[in-house]
Amino acid sequence: MRTFKLQVQTTADGYMAGPNGEMDWVKGPWSDDLNAYVNALTEPVDCIVLGRRLAEGFIPAWAAGPEGEDKESIDWMNDTPKVVISDTLTESPWDNATIAGGDLAQAVNRLKAQPGGDLIAYGGGTLVASLIAQGLLDELHLFVNPVAIGAGMPVFPAGDAYHRLRLVTARPFECGITALHFEPERS
Repeated sequence: MRTFKLQVQTTADGYMAGPNGEMDWVKGPWSDDLNAYVNALTEPVDCIVLGRRLAEGFIPAWAAGPEGEDKESIDWMNDTPKVVISDTLTESPWDNATIAGGDLAQAVNRLKAQPGGDLIAYGGGTLVASLIAQGLLDELHLFVNPVAIGAGMPVFPAGDAYHRLRLVTARPFECGITALHFEPERS
């Protein structure tokens, strides 16, 4: 079965975006050691999973070749097949992307059961909260930026459930970001 990873930028106080979706707090540029870490993380990945709202900005932004990104990263982002989780879209308006709707757990389990490399989710917030709440992720890679914003979109969903995690590694990088690699503790 394929491994399903989450890679998300966070603040030190646990937010993946500000109250209005702001991401101006994300530290950049990344240092070479962090770029190497991300390359190793994504090397076995052959499918990107996105929520619809994130996909609407993410896919066109990478297709346009964002300024400051190297050609290898741009090509990887554009060439890697994407699955967009959506109950409102029935077909993909983007190249190299398909739509998966309906029950999230069933959609994810179908993807995980297919042959291939790892899957990686980049978000958005609704998708990340649902993936965590339903215990569908195998690994969580939180890229903690050295900033606290006080309010915003939390990485972990509010609710009654605890989310017990096992720390696999914690690694600081020259640019100030620290990568925390967790695995969910399964009951």
